[in-house]
Amino acid sequence: MAFCSSPPTMSLKAARIASFATILIFALSFSGHVDGLSAQTVIDSPLLTQKIGTNRTIKVDINGDGDFTSVQEAINADSAMYKVMIFKMFQKNSSAREKIHIPKNKPYIFMRGNGKGRTAIVWSQSSANNKASATFTVEAPNFVAFGISFKNEAPTGTAFTSQNQSVAAFVGADMAAFYHCGFYSTHNTLFDYKGRHYYDNCYIQGSIDFIFGRGRSIFNSCEVFVIADMRVDILGSITAHNRESEDDSGFVFIKGKFYGIGNVYLGRAKGAYSRVVFAKSYLSKTIAPKGWTSWSYAGNTE
Repeated sequence: MAFCSSPPTMSLKAARIASFATILIFALSFSGHVDGLSAQTVIDSPLLTQKIGTNRTIKVDINGDGDFTSVQEAINADSAMYKVMIFKMFQKNSSAREKIHIPKNKPYIFMRGNGKGRTAIVWSQSSANNKASATFTVEAPNFVAFGISFKNEAPTGTAFTSQNQSVAAFVGADMAAFYHCGFYSTHNTLFDYKGRHYYDNCYIQGSIDFIFGRGRSIFNSCEVFVIADMRVDILGSITAHNRESEDDSGFVFIKGKFYGIGNVYLGRAKGAYSRVVFAKSYLSKTIAPKGWTSWSYAGNTE
């Protein structure tokens, strides 16, 4: 296994976002004007959509003033390659309380919220199976989310039991990107399962192994907040990468901020070849001086 703090070599060409044909937009409904723009202009987001060549708009409105009342219904019902789905939420701070799954046959979806502090997808579920517990699951390639929080509000269960896994987001698709998004849970918050992923200016919160999986992922300018797990004597860990062979997977954190309550390791190895890179990042006293732990794998963690 290899843990290091040298500059990363992995990259993700997120510029392909501009070519996406399918868009799922979560937007708040404003009264009056915002920065000189009418409320309808803000909701319709012409600067976001006019270059994509969409030919259909699907509105998802939790109050019934649209084509669907839930996001999952809209995802399941529509198979057109070119569409814009708008989810209007009428309160300033609103949540969609539903469990969402974007299957493999629904590529090129862009979910747009109004900021991670205002737009949220929330569920509450624990399970012995990490994927089964996830509030949000994406398995379709070429996915992008902007300005949305993903939360699993399941209460913290007994340590080392099936009620201890409560995933906020399961990312199992290739070419997935998250901009200005939030991920909230306690144990196993972000399951970065596999594929090439990019996280930009995101907020991630948890206690033990809360960024885990075997993805090939870049976390740029992300904020990571640690919550001490008082149920166990062992220190928690921010990452638990699961690289089981000498492939090109790994987690790269660039210009991040890592702080919180209690003490944690930067990571512990979930696979014999686990690989995590921290570069140009702020590490508070929350990070244990030792830095890393090999878990059950013997090897070098320098």
